[in-house]
Amino acid sequence: MGRAFEYRKAAKEKRWANMSRVFPKLAKIITMAAKEGGGDPALNPKLRTAILTAKAQNMPKDNIEAAIKRASGKEAASIEIVTYEGKGPRGVMMIVECATDNPTRTVANVKIAFAKNGGQLAQPGSLSFMFSRKAVFEIENDGSFDADALELSLIDAGLEELEIDGDTIYVYAPYSDFGSIAKALEDQKIEPKSANLQYIPNSPQEFSEEAIAEIDKLVDRLEEDDDVQAVYTNIA
Repeated sequence: MGRAFEYRKAAKEKRWANMSRVFPKLAKIITMAAKEGGGDPALNPKLRTAILTAKAQNMPKDNIEAAIKRASGKEAASIEIVTYEGKGPRGVMMIVECATDNPTRTVANVKIAFAKNGGQLAQPGSLSFMFSRKAVFEIENDGSFDADALELSLIDAGLEELEIDGDTIYVYAPYSDFGSIAKALEDQKIEPKSANLQYIPNSPQEFSEEAIAEIDKLVDRLEEDDDVQAVYTNIA
């Protein structure tokens, strides 16, 4: 993944440093996972992974339990995942992933954010082909297993790439193999710190530091919105 990997890692650390933004977003992920597969983590791998991700970000237990309980309420029934595509400053390509109970409100907010920060929304499908949907798992590299052996064991489950960065191992696979990778890790009693689906650029582009600073202003503005779950770019 190279420099694109490094940028995504640094960007995520920057975004998730603000817990006031992160907790509501994590709560939505937990609620939707519980709505989809039930509120028992032991029987719902997707919920179990969402909870592990929340705990890794120090989300309080009470918040997690409240998010699970909301899955049976009217609020959860109306939440849906929507994505928007757009061009930001300096021509950067962007995909904005949202979880919302009011798409009309969300698209208006996203459109305003783009317009006020040197960008504009694009037609659905006009940019998404420039990205690939990937399953991404983060695993603690604590020395309890051999990374090379892990890589070999995950190939049959769909592994495309394994990155090691200090105390974290990143596992990448096609989005359709999310379940098989999760099952393979579970069979080896390896619990990921986080697991989700991400949009990875097929042809990452180089941007100057000045351009990245402009792009980051738009990303920050978008991620201030509670409906926005993640923002992906084609920055290398």
